[in-house]
Amino acid sequence: MAEWVGMLCRTRHGCPMEEIDRVPAEEMAQTVVPAATLVIFRHGRSGAPAQLLLVERAGSLAFAGGATVFPGGKVDPADHTLAARIGAALEPEDAAARIAAVRETLEETGLVLGVKGTVTAATAAEARRMLLDVGELGVVLDRFGWTLDLASLTAFARWLPRHTRIRAFDTRFYLADLGSGSVDLVVDATENRHLFWASAREALDLADDGRIKLIFPTRRNLERLAMWPDFESCRRHAEETEIVTISPRVGVRDGREWLLIPSDAGYPVDGEPVDSALRG
Repeated sequence: MAEWVGMLCRTRHGCPMEEIDRVPAEEMAQTVVPAATLVIFRHGRSGAPAQLLLVERAGSLAFAGGATVFPGGKVDPADHTLAARIGAALEPEDAAARIAAVRETLEETGLVLGVKGTVTAATAAEARRMLLDVGELGVVLDRFGWTLDLASLTAFARWLPRHTRIRAFDTRFYLADLGSGSVDLVVDATENRHLFWASAREALDLADDGRIKLIFPTRRNLERLAMWPDFESCRRHAEETEIVTISPRVGVRDGREWLLIPSDAGYPVDGEPVDSALRG
């Protein structure tokens, strides 16, 4: 009989607190890749709900190919180096993930967020070109005299799916506010093919109409984001809600297999049938 070990735990600041689910030990041997993503808000028009920046991934990508997601990607060694250099008053993995979210957002969308300093359309475009060339955010910051403002990002969620035995992305989600959003964006054509602004509810409606594809974590997070009309209310909710490292598990409801998450993690919907869930 295979040994079974806990896979899903409630956490605060990364410390295990409570085992919720159990999986075969061999699945725990998969490669876990730290990653980060940024949920970017801008004001809606005439009192409409805030809009979020979404990117559609290239269909050829192995992970979430063709899916609509938030900007982000894996944490690089240079992100850890920069975190150590600035001596951020954050847990090291958290600081590196925030830096990765800032870097990946600049690479994928051209937006400069999470920094202090004068940013213009011209400097943002030049910074993006430099970053794509050198691959390290620290070099870009030094060139333009910017400093990181990691506290401007709000921790929102952390997901670690375990359905694949090859590799899993341990993804931290952060919130950021763009404000008016009066900027021109150009998609990074290497990994993504389209970017657009939509409210959380609009994105969910697009998915229900079959116009975009949402993987399970993105759908659950959009449902949670749709509960709040603007950045400030969502930020307050995030700060008041305990971070739970979520590894969806398969359970049975009414004789049907469902993909489930903890019911007390701040999400209005805690699962969907396995046969309709897109798992990346």
